[in-house]
Amino acid sequence: MGNMRCAILADIHGNLAAFQAVLNDIEGRGGADEIWCLGDIIGYGPDPSECIALLRQYDHLCVAGNHDWAAIEKVDISDFNPEAAAACVWTGRQLSDEDVRYIDNLPLVLCRGDFTIVHGSPREPTWEYVLSTQSAQANFNFFDTRYCLIGHSHVPLVFELAGETCLLKELPAELELGENRLIINPGGVGQPRDGDPRAAYAIYDEEGKIIYHYRVAYDIEATQEKMVGYGLPKFLVTRLSYGR
Repeated sequence: MGNMRCAILADIHGNLAAFQAVLNDIEGRGGADEIWCLGDIIGYGPDPSECIALLRQYDHLCVAGNHDWAAIEKVDISDFNPEAAAACVWTGRQLSDEDVRYIDNLPLVLCRGDFTIVHGSPREPTWEYVLSTQSAQANFNFFDTRYCLIGHSHVPLVFELAGETCLLKELPAELELGENRLIINPGGVGQPRDGDPRAAYAIYDEEGKIIYHYRVAYDIEATQEKMVGYGLPKFLVTRLSYGR
């Protein structure tokens, strides 16, 4: 099989400038054989259809996120805050029939080798945020592979099951994959929420059994100007500057 290199991207959220910056960064680091997308390609950002089209140009696999399915009315948006709901309705109006078909067919869970791939959590793929050791510990019972990749919270984290204890740390620049089971979040491409406004993503090097974590600067103002032009909620525009 050789050495597979997989780019791990989560929460692109219709932010084409951020997505393109990440793809350029991947190319600059020698490219990737496949993109693993952890859901929420769309929602919040100004270029939903363009982001779907760009992802589909690559060899990729993708699971459904809550914003993906909400935009095509496959999940209820009554749980969304008003800004997210407004952006979701706007997003749905931008999608072509082909976009809708693609989103509609996305699975909630995928397995690839040692990895289970979901958007929220293995226990509740659409909605659950895994941000505490308590929720992570429970979620280790809901997947069979050694590792699980998650998105949804837009915060780069790794949870490690060491015996009966669940440990939490920030995702380091290099994460060596060993015997212990892990739940890994690469952070968000299109709307980071860890206080760093740069796009976040990871590359999995199969041969070296290492996940490399990267941050990429992008033209935030270009995305913000588009959002303002489309009348998207101001809070969603300003938060990109702060990574919150």
